[in-house]
Amino acid sequence: MGPRYAFHIEEEMIMTIKRNRWTYLTLVGVTIILGLSSRQFSGYFPYTINLYLGDALWALMVFFMFCLIFRLKGTGWLAAAALLFAFGIEISQLYHAPWIDAIRQTRLGGLVLGYGFLWRDLVAYTIGVAVGAVMDRRINAYLP
Repeated sequence: MGPRYAFHIEEEMIMTIKRNRWTYLTLVGVTIILGLSSRQFSGYFPYTINLYLGDALWALMVFFMFCLIFRLKGTGWLAAAALLFAFGIEISQLYHAPWIDAIRQTRLGGLVLGYGFLWRDLVAYTIGVAVGAVMDRRINAYLP
């Protein structure tokens, strides 16, 4: 009974996390700046990092946006939702109709929707969301 009771309290504490909007809005903004900078200064990074950094930062930004929107959800739920969203966007890149390709040709459309499906992007998204989940746990570990 003792361990179950302790688990119940821990579960209850996790369910009552209320994320600070300003913290996550700041994290979204910083991640966007880092993501755009990673493309701008790609010549300064090794090739392997260039393959994954922008996509990992994009998924990290998606995770932080989900934290901002769904403030009362647990970290695991947010990570799963962010991964499903990111994977869905990547899989949508297999679809090429003139109307969606026209959207992809705009700067914002290209940043949000991407251009072509790559398996390695799924790895980058997973890394980005995992980093976000660890950061979310650390940020909220000290809440009263």
